[in-house]
Amino acid sequence: MRRLELQEHRPYPRSVFLDKDELRALTASGAHIQVMPSADEDGAYILRPSSYVGAVNIGDLAVVIRPKIPIDRVMFLITYSMDPRHWRKNSVELARNDGILEAIVFAFTHHTRQAIHRGLLRGYRWEEDALNTVRGRIRFGDQVQRHFDIPLPVEVAFDEFTEDIEKNRLLKAAIERLGHTFIRSRVARQEVRRLRPSFSAVGLGSYQRGGLPEVHYTRLDEHYRPAVELARLILDNSSLELQGGEVTGAAFLIDMNKVFERFLYIALGESLGLPDRQWRHEEGLTLDEQGRIGMKPDFSWWPSVGTGDGSMPLFVGDAKYKKPEGEGFEHADIYQMLAYCTAADLPSGTLVYAAGEGEPGIHKVRHADRTIEVETLNLEGSPEAILKEVSRLARRVRARTFPSLAPFTI
Repeated sequence: MRRLELQEHRPYPRSVFLDKDELRALTASGAHIQVMPSADEDGAYILRPSSYVGAVNIGDLAVVIRPKIPIDRVMFLITYSMDPRHWRKNSVELARNDGILEAIVFAFTHHTRQAIHRGLLRGYRWEEDALNTVRGRIRFGDQVQRHFDIPLPVEVAFDEFTEDIEKNRLLKAAIERLGHTFIRSRVARQEVRRLRPSFSAVGLGSYQRGGLPEVHYTRLDEHYRPAVELARLILDNSSLELQGGEVTGAAFLIDMNKVFERFLYIALGESLGLPDRQWRHEEGLTLDEQGRIGMKPDFSWWPSVGTGDGSMPLFVGDAKYKKPEGEGFEHADIYQMLAYCTAADLPSGTLVYAAGEGEPGIHKVRHADRTIEVETLNLEGSPEAILKEVSRLARRVRARTFPSLAPFTI
């Protein structure tokens, strides 16, 4: 198998030969890799990935896209976002040379084993069936319509106490999806295979990317959270349907823009100690009075009163993992942040870049009496160091939101 190892946002150092089927499948993979014909050789291409990291396998071509920050830091951002209260307990030791797919697989299999070590979670599921005995309640309308005056079978509805519940179905679907994905690590493949027998009594659900069901946890099933959330990540970021002529393939890709955005929203909210009704993600604002130009800042702080009462946010902010490139995009993030401040009628807003993508500073906008403040967050330090930086950002946010109550703290 041919193997290409790329790093996000860096062009591959040499041109790559691709046939037309590989080219078509790679373009359709969702990897957002820029593919440009090489000026030197026919049939050769220059590849430059974007912020998507992971693995794409097309026929005998394996493309691995590594993140620019260490993989264990990526896993910390993901794990913390899933469960900020227990991220230390949920962390898994990872070798630094593991690919992101292998890291996800090891974390998923580890947490799934922990979740089911005393047996699969069971719960009640509403069932409707035709039985030869009465169970639950009789569905008289269906009985008359389907069986007329025949006494058996009886159309009934009942609660079934079973292992075949949504959380277990999500876990099984992720196991099956990984079983059809090219995983380089032999140990990781074995770990996935070992989980299969435990879910033999669970139905295989059909889950589509972007259409996963919402999952809620209680005190009784909280131990399932890390495994189920990783299963959702696997199902929402993988595809087995790549097609390019006679070549088929599969992909597992994670958008680092979304990883950074989600982490910063969750971590800042935790540091500020705000409930969901006040600390919101992509809460809708409108720039125009007609309400046609929608705006969705990555995070905003709202008064404790409910929505729909005409209230406006106290603070708006945006997270940017990667600064836009190209002519005309140099200050696009600043323009966007200014629009958020205008829509929210706020004197200032905060733009947070991953370190290395922007310079911290304060931009006072001419004739608008508004200020755009740029911050950076270093993602290469230890998890504790990253959270310490988030706490510093939270203090700044609080000081800017309530300057008379909180002294400005660096």
